Amino acid sequence: MIKVGIIGATGYAGNELVRLIVQHPDAEVVWYGSRSYIDERYADVYRNMFEIVDEKCLGEDMDRLANEVDVIFTATPQGLCGSLVNEEILNKVKIIDLSADFRIKDVETYEKWYGIKHKSPQFIKEAVYGLCEINRDKTKDARLVANPGCYTTCSILSIYPMVKEGLIDPKSIIVDAKSGTSGAGRGAKVANLFCEVNENIKAYGVTTHRHTPEIEEQLGYAAGEEVLINFTPHLVPMQRGILVTAYANLKKDVTYDEVKAIYDKYYKNEQFVRVLDKDVCPETRWVEGSNYVDVNFKIDERTGRIIMMGALDNVVKGAAGQAVQNMNIVFGLEENTGLQQVPMFP
Repeated sequence: MIKVGIIGATGYAGNELVRLIVQHPDAEVVWYGSRSYIDERYADVYRNMFEIVDEKCLGEDMDRLANEVDVIFTATPQGLCGSLVNEEILNKVKIIDLSADFRIKDVETYEKWYGIKHKSPQFIKEAVYGLCEINRDKTKDARLVANPGCYTTCSILSIYPMVKEGLIDPKSIIVDAKSGTSGAGRGAKVANLFCEVNENIKAYGVTTHRHTPEIEEQLGYAAGEEVLINFTPHLVPMQRGILVTAYANLKKDVTYDEVKAIYDKYYKNEQFVRVLDKDVCPETRWVEGSNYVDVNFKIDERTGRIIMMGALDNVVKGAAGQAVQNMNIVFGLEENTGLQQVPMFP
């Protein structure tokens, strides 16, 4: 069994990691790390784990943890993993970081967008960006995996085939994205109170959202040139889900069949990316609780643009599910191990 330690086990992504790993046939959680609930029973924090998890929450001692587990998941705010990791730890244990500390390769860009000083920039170059469908070959031998964000996973997978094949202008991309409130984390914030969120939808982080440079950087690798996007996220009154609608100018006239063949080229053999039938738009309800991403597209002949769409569950494929998928790759397991939950409905 793969011994798993989770730092940040009492956040939404951390709890989702627990939910997935307790069902995983080849892994077990042996460390439930938390800053706020040390010595409290995990099942008292999350009652869904009653009579499933009996352990108490421990702290964030990564040095000790590295001697007791095979892999550490850090489901923590930006800056924490970067402040804890060192060469000795990386020589002992695999780390899959769900924060943004090692996603962006340019440290100045990271510090500008996140407003904090990076504590371990020496490991940025080594870290593998863990978007499984694109970087699995690099992930196999990684000591440190930077697990992508929810908005970025949905945006990149929706747009990637068009950028990779050079069919769209990489500086014309507009991404309109919407997220459920769990994406904001479990911390108490006035903006996330029920009365603030219910019966409301709002844009936030307009022109300043931190996932912008992450999307640009990864799509830039695919395009082989600089990618510049407008990215606008919105908060919607639901618990889970990301919906992305992206727009870009086509470089040439294309037919539906030509574009469908391109999406199939990249995703036909990918279990967790489902290219939908013609004229079917992705919906968050059809991926909820699962590691699936549903994508599709529509050509607008009148404007010469293509609309690229995607939907995923932000705490599964957008966080914990993708992290488990990365763990499976790192340890040589079948990639779908422990991740074959069918989407929930209703």
